[in-house]
Amino acid sequence: MSNLKTKNADCHFKKIALVGKYQADGFSDMLSKLAKTLESLGHEVFLESETAIHTAVKGWPSVKTSDFGQQIDLVIVLGGDGTMLGVARQIAGQDVPLIGINMGTLGYMTDIPLLEVDSVLGEMLKGHFTEDVRYLLEAEVIRDQKVIGTGLALNDVVVNRSGVSGMLELTVHVNEQFMYNQRSDGLIVATPTGSTAYAMAAGGPILHPSVAGVVLAPIAPHSLSNRPIVLSSDSHISIELIGGKDVSVNFDMQSLTHLQIGDQIKIYRSQKTVTLLHPIDHSAYKALRQKLHWNEYPSSF
Repeated sequence: MSNLKTKNADCHFKKIALVGKYQADGFSDMLSKLAKTLESLGHEVFLESETAIHTAVKGWPSVKTSDFGQQIDLVIVLGGDGTMLGVARQIAGQDVPLIGINMGTLGYMTDIPLLEVDSVLGEMLKGHFTEDVRYLLEAEVIRDQKVIGTGLALNDVVVNRSGVSGMLELTVHVNEQFMYNQRSDGLIVATPTGSTAYAMAAGGPILHPSVAGVVLAPIAPHSLSNRPIVLSSDSHISIELIGGKDVSVNFDMQSLTHLQIGDQIKIYRSQKTVTLLHPIDHSAYKALRQKLHWNEYPSSF
């Protein structure tokens, strides 16, 4: 759930870690420039270990994401929403906030354009920002009463088939109450953060980040009456595979577990959260307008 609030100028981040999409063209130059800018503002700069290994940037110590909670006050992500998503999952629960700088088009989470870094980031580091707390989902994959896999997702947990197999069939329970049997290409269980990702593409609703809800969005359901639904964020969701071949469950499209008939996926709200920091004028509606082109009208209008 999002919890937006404004911090005052007393806030100070002494130790800052930089992490980014090191495969991008010109990334090393941008990373080096950002590190020097932060040092000039009086901050101690670290490079995330994988970012340090894969770039030519030297002169700053490296730190593993698993050690951020003990060593780092703030993480700045240079890349896009995909990069932010991966970092957020790794440091969830460490109580270290993140700021996202977008190297391409405006992102939902990485909302500071690269060209505005000098003006916007300086103000945020003085304490002029809004704080946005997002929750994650946790899941267990159970086979023969044994846990064979676990996962953490900021966006979504997705059960789906391969591109060459037929429809799958699922049984879904919510809080131990039978909900439905579903024949489809799959099922998406999404947080408000993930409601603007795969779930939206599948026809699911967009949830404002402050809504404490979970979206269940079927992928190409056999029955058109099988519609997306929004559940309370404290719901316990159980999905059982009762039919289908080449089926898997994945978490934020990162890790996956292959499923067999009878396997169950237990999904629930995680105790871990991630905190995103935004510029003081941040608006979720503004991001949606710009990403979804709600501000564009037909030329004949």
